[in-house]
Amino acid sequence: MIDEFDLASRDEPFDPFGVMLFKALQVIAFLFFITLLMVAPDAKSGKVDTKAEFLITISWPDNHPDDVDLFVQDPLGNIAFYRRREAGFLVLDRDDRGGANDFILVGDTKVNSPIRQEIVSIRGIVQGEYTVNVYHFTATSGKPVPVSVKVERLNPTVQVVHYDTIELNDSGEEKTAVRFTMDKEGQVTKVNREQKSLLRQLASFNGTVWTGMGMDKGDGK
Repeated sequence: MIDEFDLASRDEPFDPFGVMLFKALQVIAFLFFITLLMVAPDAKSGKVDTKAEFLITISWPDNHPDDVDLFVQDPLGNIAFYRRREAGFLVLDRDDRGGANDFILVGDTKVNSPIRQEIVSIRGIVQGEYTVNVYHFTATSGKPVPVSVKVERLNPTVQVVHYDTIELNDSGEEKTAVRFTMDKEGQVTKVNREQKSLLRQLASFNGTVWTGMGMDKGDGK
């Protein structure tokens, strides 16, 4: 009678193949987990750290047709600019040609970029004085161009070391935006705006006088 109402407990048929398959899947999952633990440290150790210590940014009005360039010199005499994008710990991260060929690719379509900005990062500490110059490579608007210059120390927290706006008027004009001195800990100890031509130094290095449009950028800019 009890069997008729299906109230009695019954043992399921034993399936040895199913049990073996389940155990095999457990072993595979365990081995996969162990493999992940072993691989993760190696992947982390190969990671490239691009942390910068300082960021130097110049910007001018959006969609402006003029071409303005950033030059930065470190205490060792290295100069980063559009022809030498890496010099010592200096790296030109963004180069901007103003209204000339300033676009980004969205798929296969060229989209004009309105942003006018150049950025140099300092990726290591070298004690001494740094010079930040701006250069008016091409003046097409016929009007003065306001150029904002900002120097930021990034570590351990972001700190604005210098911020100012200077005015460029003609092609070939070079101005020192700021000169700042840091100690061996990366602390800025002195800031001034005494003028210093980096173009003349580059000219003496290369044996060529670069003035105005004579500083041909060609395809490398």
